Amino acid sequence: MQTTLAQIKRGERAVILDVSSIHIPLKLLEMGCLPGNFVELVQVAPFADPMYLNINGTHLAIRKETAIHVLIDIIL
Repeated sequence: MQTTLAQIKRGERAVILDVSSIHIPLKLLEMGCLPGNFVELVQVAPFADPMYLNINGTHLAIRKETAIHVLIDIIL
């Protein structure tokens, strides 16, 4: 099921399909936010922003406004 990273639920795993590099900071791309990598939502801060993610073993926080530009496929 294709969706954006902003819509992933806690504990779900997904594969990154596409990243809009225009809207994604280079730092996130360098930390592994690239197509083909696995991502899991670990925790969400109060008011649902930012999101705490595990991307191929790298833990990082990303804002929802950035997460909507990352297309994912949820693994069931």
